[in-house]
Amino acid sequence: MCTLEQRGRVFVLTLTGEDQHRLGHPLIAAIRAALAEVLAAAQAQPQGPGAALVTVAEGRFFSNGLDIGWAGASRARLGELVDALRPVAADLLALPMPTVAAVTGHASAAGFLLALCHDYRLMRADRGVLYMSEVDIGLPLPPYFVHVLRAKISQAHALRDVVLRGKKLKAPEAREMGIVDVVCPGAPETAAEALKLAEQLAARKWDGAVYASIRMSMFPDACRAVGIAVESDEEKSRHFASRL
Repeated sequence: MCTLEQRGRVFVLTLTGEDQHRLGHPLIAAIRAALAEVLAAAQAQPQGPGAALVTVAEGRFFSNGLDIGWAGASRARLGELVDALRPVAADLLALPMPTVAAVTGHASAAGFLLALCHDYRLMRADRGVLYMSEVDIGLPLPPYFVHVLRAKISQAHALRDVVLRGKKLKAPEAREMGIVDVVCPGAPETAAEALKLAEQLAARKWDGAVYASIRMSMFPDACRAVGIAVESDEEKSRHFASRL
């Protein structure tokens, strides 16, 4: 359901196949296993600090959200998937390296959230939308979705249109809203530019623990919502003093 390869200092996580990459238990487990492998490999790199992650998908979809086909009409099953996805968001927000999402197709609902959990987002212009569908299909947003959305969509009108209007955003509009960083002509260019950006970021050879700590300090509410223990100001001060 996904593959992981290392290209120099960059780890490339690919959602494979031509399906919608629905986030059911198998794909969620596969992504978590890949992220655990990334973490272990990065910590064991003999060349020292400096790594980055790119997440990309094959086919027309980046991810079309949770596996509602498996959940059916069962709110209990849907709740299972919501709970299962939460640690994936935590893994990405705590990963000790820069992360880049190459949005090479539609990213809806939980798929949109998956992209937002990365530090950078690149998106193809010729096909695909970002779409938070819950208001249209009559489902409340899980609390941790809301916290991640608030953290990553800083413009108030953009957040309103995404969450309360269910607006389907193409790449140029998403860039104007500050949700997407780079717009590329098509899927190959999006993947290539994402890899290029990741290589540039990895080449900075930042201390991964410091990078993750700074990221988590930027989005404390989102981190708490996904289950990451965030340092208090006093703990941060002690940690800062110990690094001097």
